[in-house]
Amino acid sequence: MYPRSAPPRGSPAHNSRGSGNGLYHVPPVPRHHPQRLADAQLSPHNSFQVHPKLAVPDRMPPYEWKPPPPPPSPPVPGPHTMAKGRKRQIDDHSPHALKRQRLDSPAHHYRGSPLIHIPPPMYQHDQEVAGTSRMAHSSVDLSHHSPPYTQAPAIPGSSNTLQAYAKDKLSSQMVELFEACQQQTPDLVRKEMCRTRLQEDIQNIFPVARLYLTGSSMNGLGCRTSDADLCLVVVGIMNQQPDPIYILSVLQKFFNSLPYLERSQLIRAKVPILRFREKGSGLEFDLNINNTVGIRNTFLLRSYAYADLRVRPIILVVKKWARHHDINDASKGTLSSYTLVLMVLHYLQTLKEPVIPSLQKDYPECFSPLMEIDMVPEGPRHIPPYNSRNQSSLGDLLLGFLKYYATVFRWDKQVISVREARALPKTTSREWRDKFICVEEPFERNNVARAVHEKIKFDAIKAQFVTSSGILQQRKDLNSILPVRATINKESSRR
Repeated sequence: MYPRSAPPRGSPAHNSRGSGNGLYHVPPVPRHHPQRLADAQLSPHNSFQVHPKLAVPDRMPPYEWKPPPPPPSPPVPGPHTMAKGRKRQIDDHSPHALKRQRLDSPAHHYRGSPLIHIPPPMYQHDQEVAGTSRMAHSSVDLSHHSPPYTQAPAIPGSSNTLQAYAKDKLSSQMVELFEACQQQTPDLVRKEMCRTRLQEDIQNIFPVARLYLTGSSMNGLGCRTSDADLCLVVVGIMNQQPDPIYILSVLQKFFNSLPYLERSQLIRAKVPILRFREKGSGLEFDLNINNTVGIRNTFLLRSYAYADLRVRPIILVVKKWARHHDINDASKGTLSSYTLVLMVLHYLQTLKEPVIPSLQKDYPECFSPLMEIDMVPEGPRHIPPYNSRNQSSLGDLLLGFLKYYATVFRWDKQVISVREARALPKTTSREWRDKFICVEEPFERNNVARAVHEKIKFDAIKAQFVTSSGILQQRKDLNSILPVRATINKESSRR
């Protein structure tokens, strides 16, 4: 799905093989991909200089998509099927098979969504784009990138279509909003084409850097108007982590010379980013350096997004609801979209009959925080289908979500953990002490809700859960807490 031509392996901070000169370590390049390295040097004044006659690396042959063979039928439950269909043993998908795979093998193609989403064609808008480093702009073809598994009905006679969970007014409204606002294939293609072009240009300066599309654009939880997040993986030398501000400053000057980009802005946040726009489309990008946990959680969330047909619609509705009520903006001391997603997943995991499991607990080898970064997109392919016995409608799940955080969850005593699929007791450790909302990041295990640091903002968030829960429980009409048509129109006007 991502570049396979000798991407940097492992954590950049722990790569000790130096090149002897130049700013960044250059990992070995596969023999079938010969490459000349650009003459990049670091001046005594720490100013990055590129030789006037920059030796651009030889371009590798364009990657051509070839439709894979038809996906196999789902395994028939047998002696190895566990209770509630939580796991199925598939010999070819063992963790040992995963370790043997090499992404730089030309014969190895990532073939689709990492989990089990097979909706009818009317919902199949967010198929996967593989981020190859040399994909021809004019030949992006997603038609064969349907996920490899079919989700079997959880109980006899049930359906695996979204309409099966939308037989009441509230649920139907949620489906309407989801269908109108979800990211579609052309949206993802446009982002991928810009990423591909940008990576080729960046490699004129940093020859072995790899650019990854991350966040909601890739995890299946984005809207049509979602901005695109990018992570540039650049490996340093002599055990030194490259300075993100320095690299972003170099890139900002370089981007100003590119005819298809505009409005570049360096933002010196905790995770520094370079924000810029694509000319013409107005598509906005946020680029960070070596924030590889973003790549890991992108594919973890993508696996959850496709674990059950109801996950994506309820998350989209919750994000629109939170945005409408001004509690979805971390820069203003409220909840980030990432925090909201984890809150929804936690609720779905902790029901009496869970809608989704803890993928990290059930398949630790597929989501290891130590997995080489170029293997991360491959890990989820080895997860067999999950079939939930919970057949609640979308509307019932939304009502339950609001009620859970309005009356059940103990904000002052509990930590939300998707990793553990339960609420953990709040300890006195620095990470959780004196924090109003505690939501564990699944890989780094820090608090992703730390932006909520004012009591007045925390009280507003809690009050909105209580108010919306009461109103929706009484009226069973999504318009009572979120204007559906106005939200759809607003989404359409921003495209």
